[in-house]
Amino acid sequence: MTNVEPAALWLLPERAVDGFAGALGGPRLLTEEERARLERLRGQGARRRFLGARMLARYALSARSGRPVDAWRFRTGPWGRPEPEPPCEGLRFNLSHTEGLIACVVTRGRDCGVDVECAPASSDAVTHLVPHLADAERAELAGLPPAVRADRLSELWVLKEAYLKALGTGITRGLAGFAFATPPAGPITVHDPCRPSGAGDAWSFDLLRPAPGYVLAVAVEHGRPGDLHRIDLADLADPADLPAA
Repeated sequence: MTNVEPAALWLLPERAVDGFAGALGGPRLLTEEERARLERLRGQGARRRFLGARMLARYALSARSGRPVDAWRFRTGPWGRPEPEPPCEGLRFNLSHTEGLIACVVTRGRDCGVDVECAPASSDAVTHLVPHLADAERAELAGLPPAVRADRLSELWVLKEAYLKALGTGITRGLAGFAFATPPAGPITVHDPCRPSGAGDAWSFDLLRPAPGYVLAVAVEHGRPGDLHRIDLADLADPADLPAA
């Protein structure tokens, strides 16, 4: 594919959610189902991140389409991925959040996925997650010093999550069935025997450190590594002050 729009990656610090969401209209923009989900969440942080993610998705999609932020409705795919309903100009998006940071990636006509996690992984995560990786990934980790191993595990984890979210399966699929490689020179690649031969070449992956203590991966179908339009949102309360994608 040529002359395609770069994917847009939007980053919203959790500390900015209250001002950002309030300026856009707050929970009134959510659907009845979304408000019900918001109310069911336990803990102020979980509710703040859910609200921030749903508001960020609306704002990011509006920046690409011109549709008002209060006009967005979503359907849930068979594996839980939200999609615009009705479809709008081929726009696709994906969300991820962890304590302190929310991410949204938007593309046009291409599948996409994003995952953000705190890094490096905890010692418990290293113990429990490594057995779920592919053989080649476990071998790579085994050859690394412990401190480096925890950081590399975080990278592999976000790559796997972003890829599966882009495919639309989520983590319903086993993580050991495909493997990532990050060569010293050259793009990140995925070897996925469950996909048609050469299908891995259709995907591009970006691995970012958006802020100290975080690692983030973006997977884009028919993309090019590094071809991301990144928008970092901080403590901006007025939507008029926010940059467009």
